Amino acid sequence: MKIAVQHKINWTKHIVCWLGITIFALVYYASPWPDAIDPQGQHFVLSREGKGALAVFLLAGLWWVFEVVPIGVTSLVIGVLQAVFLIRPAKEAFKDFMDPSVLFIFASLTIGMVFTKTGLTKRLAYRMLIIVGERTSMIYLGCFVVTAALSHIMAHTAVAATVYPLLASIYALYGEGDKPSRFGKGLFMGMAYVAGAGSIVTLLGAARGAVALGFYNDIMGEGIRQGLNMDISFFKLTFYMFPIGWLMTILLWFFFMIFFKPEKKVIPGLRDKAIRLNEGLGPLTRNEIVAASIVGCVILTMTLRSFIPFLQPIDKTAIILMSTILFFLTGILGVEDLEMVPWNITLLFAGAMSIGFCLWQTGAAKWLAVNWLAMFTNAPAFVFIMGIAFFVLMMTNFIMNVAAIAISLPVALVIAPYLGVSAEVIVFASLVAAGMPFLLLVGAAPNAIAYDSKQFSTGEFFLYGIPASVMLMLVIAFAVKILWPLMGMPVIIPLP
Repeated sequence: MKIAVQHKINWTKHIVCWLGITIFALVYYASPWPDAIDPQGQHFVLSREGKGALAVFLLAGLWWVFEVVPIGVTSLVIGVLQAVFLIRPAKEAFKDFMDPSVLFIFASLTIGMVFTKTGLTKRLAYRMLIIVGERTSMIYLGCFVVTAALSHIMAHTAVAATVYPLLASIYALYGEGDKPSRFGKGLFMGMAYVAGAGSIVTLLGAARGAVALGFYNDIMGEGIRQGLNMDISFFKLTFYMFPIGWLMTILLWFFFMIFFKPEKKVIPGLRDKAIRLNEGLGPLTRNEIVAASIVGCVILTMTLRSFIPFLQPIDKTAIILMSTILFFLTGILGVEDLEMVPWNITLLFAGAMSIGFCLWQTGAAKWLAVNWLAMFTNAPAFVFIMGIAFFVLMMTNFIMNVAAIAISLPVALVIAPYLGVSAEVIVFASLVAAGMPFLLLVGAAPNAIAYDSKQFSTGEFFLYGIPASVMLMLVIAFAVKILWPLMGMPVIIPLP
């Protein structure tokens, strides 16, 4: 006799599912919306395709937060809606699913998988625990410091993929198995947050810095050519960003000690256990040496791209994908390992790239930026700067941070001189905000990589991201009002 199994209906998911569909329909089929008008009187029309892009954007954001379906499946919905409702041709909508940034994330995840398979992560984890000791607060701090420091010299996506298995090995010694805990949530969410904080310090941590400086040089080019000390160099950016990146790292340590205070203050015997386990690993194996050498060469090459002209034309995705190819050529990985790649996370970013390009190409992103920034054309300088930072912060949680910078910065740099605001402070405030999307997984690859730990839900990430984002805005306000002026950055300039 078969016993009928009753499946509990998740009403929240059903309600949010239909709410997303309803919002999509209301926006897509709404009457034409008014043009956006910039301070110079230029009109930006929101086309039918642009309105459709906003509709997809809203539905995807809602479904991602509440995990109506697996996050990777929501990304597929993004591509399907664009094609079915003729927002963009299918060829364009789905081509973005294989954008170089998506393949970069795939390669980064593969590096993390190799570190785990070869045993390098356990070796690194045990050595770290021997140094930081048995106090869970110090384990938090040690992991955060390592993550932030690495993000100065390599892409924060690659850092997250490298550090993630290290954290998994550390958490395995906590004694909770795979069960979610406050310590697990703080460890993995903290890694994602701190990777962003560390990545703002140099141009090596993420592509957004180079993009922002490109717009800055184009728009402010005449002043730079006249020798007006308006150029932003690699070291000038690091000078102003270093205190902000590390201030956020320390504040985030306090943040996670408050919201996710570990259940155990101390893990008795952890250091002795780490010593024994480290000794039990024996000498480095052939695969460990080969894997470390490959990854080291990739990191060094990507770092040198910023300084050696010969390497600059080579895309960083091609460089990091070389590591994936070499892992298979050297026999470290086999075809069965492809099944272990977290495709849910890869698809998540594929969808994020697709909706980002959709908003950009349809003009919806420009329409949003102009409408938002036009509200601050008569505002005090400080309010204008914070308004830009807030807009970038919101946008970078939904689309890639490079796109958020590309959408908002050109408009802001044109408006700024008319309000007596320095272009430099606009660039730096925008870069700080763009580097730390604490609300949605799609905001940055480290967020999605951390989610693979299954220690937290997308809803929890969003919920705790709200106070973290408020803290970030307060730090930006402190930098704009006090810190950067003390360091010599111009904030207010004479009106033209």
